[in-house]
Amino acid sequence: MRNKRILSWVGIAFISLAYTACKTPTLVTKTENKAVPVSYTGSQDSTNAGKLSWKTYFADSSLQALIEQGLQGNQELNITLQEIQIANNEIMARKGEYMPFVNLGGAAGVEKASRYTLPGATEEITEIKPGKKTPDPLSDFRFGATASWEIDIWHKLRNAKKAAAYRYLSSVDGKNFTVTNLVSEIASNYYELLALDAQLEILQRNIDIQNNALKIVKMEKEATRVTELAVKRFQAQVLNTQNLQYDIRQKIVESENRINFLLGRYPQPVVRTHQNFETLMPTIIQTGIPTQLLENRPDVKQAENDLAAAKLDVQVAKANFYPRLGLSAVLGFQSFNPVYLAKMPKSIITSIAADMAGPLINKNLIKATYYSANAKQIQAVYNYERTVLNAYIEVANQISRIGNLEKSYDLKKSEVDALNESINISNRLFASARADYMEVLLTQRDALESRFDLIETKMNQMNATVSIYRALGGGWR
Repeated sequence: MRNKRILSWVGIAFISLAYTACKTPTLVTKTENKAVPVSYTGSQDSTNAGKLSWKTYFADSSLQALIEQGLQGNQELNITLQEIQIANNEIMARKGEYMPFVNLGGAAGVEKASRYTLPGATEEITEIKPGKKTPDPLSDFRFGATASWEIDIWHKLRNAKKAAAYRYLSSVDGKNFTVTNLVSEIASNYYELLALDAQLEILQRNIDIQNNALKIVKMEKEATRVTELAVKRFQAQVLNTQNLQYDIRQKIVESENRINFLLGRYPQPVVRTHQNFETLMPTIIQTGIPTQLLENRPDVKQAENDLAAAKLDVQVAKANFYPRLGLSAVLGFQSFNPVYLAKMPKSIITSIAADMAGPLINKNLIKATYYSANAKQIQAVYNYERTVLNAYIEVANQISRIGNLEKSYDLKKSEVDALNESINISNRLFASARADYMEVLLTQRDALESRFDLIETKMNQMNATVSIYRALGGGWR
């Protein structure tokens, strides 16, 4: 009868726990929108430059060597690699939580009970064996194994492990995104360095041209065809142009050191290709279709994995409302004297127990955790949608930029050709006294500025090819 009563109380307790667990709070949820436009410019060609490896995309061997060094020495990338290891360890920890825990150990102690207590009075009249009283004080020696196991009946621990696995994948995608950014930063700074080299070379050629013009003006002064004012203006122009080279040299040093920093090394000269920068041809870009961004862009994949992990976190938090079922067991040896530990089976102790517990009153902490997990899941939805939108806009912007830079470069090239021809014309006119020396100075200045602008436009063209490669998700393969 007593056993039946106990079972009845256990049944009532279980039903009560299950009933209260089923009354979980209602949440306002949100589902991510994965729809993207069907194309960028109307083309459905799926050929995508973002799928090319950086070694294929960047043909310059010097640039390839720099990127290779950056992938080995960049500190930010190496920090990210440790994040992957941490995420992997988290999977191991979560996996261990739903496996049984078994501990092996021993203990020793001594206890003296008061004679005027029930344990003390009982020991006083109890014999360990016939004719031998219970030792006073009473020693206790134990050795054995203990086991505990939380049975994952609601998949709480299993979902936590899956969430950790998604976060591991997210950390891998985070590393890939870091690689993408690193490759693009090295390439952009490399092209900036080549552009500065080209500007310095143009400047030095202009200094030679202006020095020759200064000599001519001095000869014209000796022939009384111009005044000292013309000589001083030409001399000032030469000095101004010479001064510009130091600003460019400083920019070269800073650009080299930005590359050195990305490579994780101290300042040193950067090996680069020495060729006519203006002859570099931008890579012809094939953008594919927008849906490929969901697969190519590491930041999009990272946001997707973070979202999957956040959804599982909600399920883990929800499982806290349900009863927890645990098992525990002990198997070992116990005796008041170490000599008797080996006397089996009398020294053997065993026990096994099951327990079930769940929240009944004051579930505010569990509710707060549940609400927070759902809010983070909604945040992850918005973050995913924002990342996809940003990826599409980046590609659209770079497509437009490439087209506009191409037209700008053609116009700027025509301007440079016209100004170069005007220098020759102004020099001939000045020599024949048909043009003022100010026309010569202004023409030389405009020609120098236009050549600088042309180099800068070329640099922007090259950087645009780098930016769209990054926007398409290239560089991490």
